[in-house]
Amino acid sequence: MNSQAIAIAVTVVAGGFIALQAPINSTLGRSIASPLAAASVSFAIGTAALVAVTVLLSASVGGFGGLGGARSLSWIYLTGGVLGAVYVTTALITVRTLGAGAVTAATVTGQLATSIVIDRLGILGLDVRPLSWQRVVGVLLLAAGTFLVVRGR
Repeated sequence: MNSQAIAIAVTVVAGGFIALQAPINSTLGRSIASPLAAASVSFAIGTAALVAVTVLLSASVGGFGGLGGARSLSWIYLTGGVLGAVYVTTALITVRTLGAGAVTAATVTGQLATSIVIDRLGILGLDVRPLSWQRVVGVLLLAAGTFLVVRGR
């Protein structure tokens, strides 16, 4: 299997995890009775897991994974956690109304639409990729699919 196929397979699995994340966090939110507190607990557990893995993997290299390199970055590259918190909190709240399928469909539609704009503009350190009719049709079909998933409940 080539590296591109492996990357696609791993990303599909991670996408499946995102579909699981919304209902899991929604139940957490109902138990805690506060969506923000539930999102905080979710992120705290995720942070603890990432720190543990980073410590284990960087022990052989020394240091904590080269964190010092973040000092030279523009602030925009440090906002990923905030963006993730917005997603987790939004999904935690909206999954109760929309269901896991609709939340996931809407999430993927938003991701794809935003991603092709990022590609077209070549921002955030990415190479410029042209906006083709196939990409536009792909987003439109995904939006139509999202509409059908939401309406088909």
